Amino acid sequence: MIEQMDLFPIFIHALMITVFVFVMMLLVDFIDSVSKRRMSDIIKGGQWRQYTLASFLGSTPGCLGAFMNVSLYVHGMISFGAIVGGMIATSGDEAFVMLSQFPGTALALFLLLFILGILFASVSDKLVPVLRIVPCESCADIECEECLSGNEHEEKISDIFRPANILKNFRTFSFTRFLLLVLILFFLGLVLTGTLGPSAWGWKRITFLSLSVSTLYIISLCSEHYLQSHIWEHIIKKHLFRVFLWSFGALLFVHWGLAFWNLSAFIHEHMIWVLLLGALIGLIPESGPHLIFVMMYAQGLIPFSVLFTTSFVQDGHGMLPLLSYSLKDSVLIKIFNIVFGLLSGGILFALGF
Repeated sequence: MIEQMDLFPIFIHALMITVFVFVMMLLVDFIDSVSKRRMSDIIKGGQWRQYTLASFLGSTPGCLGAFMNVSLYVHGMISFGAIVGGMIATSGDEAFVMLSQFPGTALALFLLLFILGILFASVSDKLVPVLRIVPCESCADIECEECLSGNEHEEKISDIFRPANILKNFRTFSFTRFLLLVLILFFLGLVLTGTLGPSAWGWKRITFLSLSVSTLYIISLCSEHYLQSHIWEHIIKKHLFRVFLWSFGALLFVHWGLAFWNLSAFIHEHMIWVLLLGALIGLIPESGPHLIFVMMYAQGLIPFSVLFTTSFVQDGHGMLPLLSYSLKDSVLIKIFNIVFGLLSGGILFALGF
């Protein structure tokens, strides 16, 4: 029966998602690099400013916002409740996939998680003294690792993205830059000819083309250090291959389930257990498993409440840096998230969403 499955469309779909994720992650990293020096001024303020900032950072697609929240928490700059709210708002790398699959619903979901992140951040801080939780007492006194500090590169932003770098970069053309430019140009050609993505002109095709051109500009402009450290070492080596494998695996799982397991009937008959399973899988501190639920929602197999619940609880791999510092705090944050997530998701499910 496996021979009857045409894997090529699944491969192309996963490849399209992976390229979109790469482009979006690159743009997010670009914006983060340009604006990070102003972040400390924004953070200073009352608790509600912390809650709003942490939830906003969590709402940004990818892991950068979550990593920044961990850095702020470890330095004692945001409260326990604020990082709980930030992780509630975080959807990890799956956010890029949701934007590529159902952008309107994805944006509504991100907005809802952002608002609930602020709300539950306040609730969490109020519960901390009641439950006698002592979170991360010495955070402000420790010296973080370079990956948490946000200051791992000594280059000035103005040096990284100077337009004059384009001529310099093409005079000393590295193989990494050449490879990335060729791949993006190849992808751009496939989109222009309709081989990949929408075959007809529309907002999706125009968006793909605009993002591809923006990516070409950033790769041509950025310094060699930024290209190697941010784009190659971080985005491509740490994220991209895993995104492709999970995307391909999730698409194959849904396709196989529909073809051989009558997955649709099973899900509809046991939807409350699917919701609970989504919350439990959300506890895994890793990007990827949640993609199964993203793909099932895209196929119309699960309602919004299930997607919401697993998105609420999971935070991609945003929790991984905190696990290396405080296992206790990481477990507490996950407990808060799954309790709040099941409560909120259960209400939506009961209301028929």
